[in-house]
Amino acid sequence: MIKTYRGSCHCGKVHFEADIDLAAGTARCNCSICSKRRSWNALVKPAQFHLLSGEDAMTDYGFGTMQGHHLFCSTCGCAPFSQGHVEAIGGDFVAIQVGCLDDVDPDELAAAPVNYGNGRDNKWWEPPAITSYI
Repeated sequence: MIKTYRGSCHCGKVHFEADIDLAAGTARCNCSICSKRRSWNALVKPAQFHLLSGEDAMTDYGFGTMQGHHLFCSTCGCAPFSQGHVEAIGGDFVAIQVGCLDDVDPDELAAAPVNYGNGRDNKWWEPPAITSYI
């Protein structure tokens, strides 16, 4: 069921809301940045995401193919979401870090399925052989 959640960075400069169906699944991947950040996200289409405040506080980090914009708060360093375009996962997306959702019930997170992607090998549609460290 799609539900509107509100979220923020750690210091509170960045606020957003997003329409997310956690029961449809969340994502973890083993690419270099997701592994280092221990990323756990829910993918939504851009129309399902609304940045409410803090655009001026965000810094954009890009690397590799530059398909993703890894945004973070320049004050606290928290990365509440990223956005980009990857054809293999359906085109334009916003990846909401579920740990940055302020009003999510812990039981909802515990029940949310986790899908694993092998970003390290650019095989996003396949889970990596080992997922326990992601």
